[in-house]
Amino acid sequence: MSDIDYRSEEFITQFTQICEKAGEAILEVYHQKGDLDIQNKEDNSPLTEADMRSNAILSEALQLAFPEIPIISEELELASFDERKHWPKYWLIDPLDGTKEFIHGSGEFTVNVALIENHEPVFGVVSAPYLNSTYVGIEGKGAFKIENGKREEIHVRSVQKQIAEFGEVDVVASKRHGNDKVTVFLQKVEQQLAKANTKNIGSSLKICLLAEGKADFYPRLAPTCEWDIAAAHAVLMAAGGEIYHPQGERFTYNSKEEILNGYFFAVADKTYDWQNIFVMHEE
Repeated sequence: MSDIDYRSEEFITQFTQICEKAGEAILEVYHQKGDLDIQNKEDNSPLTEADMRSNAILSEALQLAFPEIPIISEELELASFDERKHWPKYWLIDPLDGTKEFIHGSGEFTVNVALIENHEPVFGVVSAPYLNSTYVGIEGKGAFKIENGKREEIHVRSVQKQIAEFGEVDVVASKRHGNDKVTVFLQKVEQQLAKANTKNIGSSLKICLLAEGKADFYPRLAPTCEWDIAAAHAVLMAAGGEIYHPQGERFTYNSKEEILNGYFFAVADKTYDWQNIFVMHEE
C-alpha cells in the first residue's frame, strides 16, 4: 500500500477542494425549494439526496486518486472486521454529518473525511459548507481553519487559564442526543471544576470549537459512530486536544467488530487532569 504525503501543501489543497466540492453538492439540495425526499435507514436514521451526492463525490475522488486505500463510509457497505482489521490505513468518511440539522435548516452540518493509520486519525478535514468554513488537522503539522478563503492556524486553549480569568468553562453538547444525561453530569462538573457555560450545536462542529480555542469540553453520553468524529478528532489532536474513553484511554479506530462508539469525552486542554471529571458520569 503506497505512502501518502498528507503533510504536503499540494495534498492538503487537493483534499480540501474535494471536500468543498462535496459541500457544494449538499448546498444545492439544501437550497432547493419544496420538501426534501427523506428516507429512513435500517437504524432509523435519516437519509437524503444530499448524503448520497456527497458520498458519490468523495468516494469516487478517493478511489481515483488512491485506488489502493480502502474506504469506510456511512453510506457504503461496511467491510467485515475480519477484512478491515488488517488494513494499515483507510479513509473514514461521513458524507453529511448532522443530517437532522440539514433537514431542520440549522446550517450546522459538515462533510467529514479522515485518513486513519494504525488506528489513529493522522489527517482530517471537516468542511461546513453553509458556514463557509473548513477545518484541517495534520499530524505533525498542526491545524488550521479556512474561512471565507482566509487560512488561519488554530490551537486549543488552557482550561486552567479559562477558569482563572472567567470562573467558568465552555462546554459544547449535542442539540438532539443525550441532553438529559449531560445536564445531570454537568451539575456534578460544576461542583468540582467550575461553572459550565453550555452551548448546544450540531454535528462535528462541537469538536472543532474545542480545536480553535472556543470551548473546553465535550461530554458525549449518547451513541455515535466512528465516522462521526474521526475527521474532527484529527483536527483536535493536531490543535493540541484529545478524545478519551470514560476510563481515560485515548480513543482509537477500527479496533473492534462494531463501529459504534461508546461514551467519550473530548477535551481541549489535554494537560489538565480530567480523570476525576470523567468518572463522575457513573456516580
